[in-house]
Amino acid sequence: MNPGPDHQQARATADAVARRSYGKLVAYLAARTRDVDAAEDALADAFAAALAAWPRSGCPANPEAWLLTVARRKFLDRVRSRRREVEDDGIENMAESLAAAACEPAFPDQRLGLMFACAHPAIDPGIRAPLMLQAILGLDAARIASAFLLSPATMGQRLVRAKQKIRQAGIPLRIPEREELRERLETVLDAIYAAFSEGWIDASGADVARRDLAEEAIYLGRLVAELLPAEPEAMGLLALMLYAESRRPARRDARGEYVPLMEQNVDGWNIAMVAEAEQLLFRACSSRILGRYQVEAAIQSAHVERRRTGRANWTQIVELYDALLVCAQSPVVAINRALAIAERDGAKAGLDALVHLVADERLREYQPWWAARAELLARTGQHQEARQAYDIAIGLERDESVRRFLYRRRSMAAG
Repeated sequence: MNPGPDHQQARATADAVARRSYGKLVAYLAARTRDVDAAEDALADAFAAALAAWPRSGCPANPEAWLLTVARRKFLDRVRSRRREVEDDGIENMAESLAAAACEPAFPDQRLGLMFACAHPAIDPGIRAPLMLQAILGLDAARIASAFLLSPATMGQRLVRAKQKIRQAGIPLRIPEREELRERLETVLDAIYAAFSEGWIDASGADVARRDLAEEAIYLGRLVAELLPAEPEAMGLLALMLYAESRRPARRDARGEYVPLMEQNVDGWNIAMVAEAEQLLFRACSSRILGRYQVEAAIQSAHVERRRTGRANWTQIVELYDALLVCAQSPVVAINRALAIAERDGAKAGLDALVHLVADERLREYQPWWAARAELLARTGQHQEARQAYDIAIGLERDESVRRFLYRRRSMAAG
């Protein structure tokens, strides 16, 4: 052990472990306790114990193992304090059997195994992906709520109820058999994509936690595609994430300012990632089984045409958004479709395509809705309404560079 680090060093080590391994640790504990809530509580206690012990005794050589040992002990302490009839040997036997299942070649990462476990048919379909994001990937309720267009309070309540149901109904969070994976795949892909999208919010990649989250999502997407190589949607999702990640270097200019997609220097895109994404999309589409993620990846592929020809094919992009709207009846898809229509047919046509969304309560705190609406209002000469929409978008945006971009756009909406 390192000799006597101070509290600041202990905090830095704990923070690094939390960023790097939180999901893995929860997955490991939940597989053994079969109680996601209890696993999170025990791990929180272990981190608190680390902050108390490590400044005195030094940071351990393997902090993850230290935390797991303490968390398991904290879990057993909680069990005893509630006077449950649980024998240590029984827990040990359960741990051994589940560990053997999770270590099978089919699941090279325990988080992925537990994600499939959280897609159990007895768990409400609408909460499966959020449960994975919180319990396995470590997102808080506010971030998860944003991804699903819900308030943090509503999402928090749903997550609490879901974990209570798992515990009270005795729903087994076991690693599923291979033949069960396909029926649970859609939810797992949705959770991976939601995690990637949260990591993608940070345009520059300066936020370490978000950058790690995007990288972890791509890593998990690769594992799913390798685990189920005949599933076109798994390949489609991996292609989609690689297309998006390939553009990260071009999302900021030399001064660190945000650059939207259509203003990016295409020479800054990572061409190796683009090539891999194109190959994955080709393989996925050759199956002739169309799905949401393949269509979304195809839209990104259509944007790549600008790198080859110097101009975007908006007709093709709108047609793909039409198909995507059939696959996914989502207001987010409708917003992006409207922006594409504006590029093809003019700003008024794009604004008309947004009319049916004005009354959608889910969009009241969704920044891209207000930014899109503001842009199209400004382009149609409705400057006062545009400035009001920009004000709301600016208030909802967390990234300072994007806020400055929106301020510049607002200043151009002169009345």
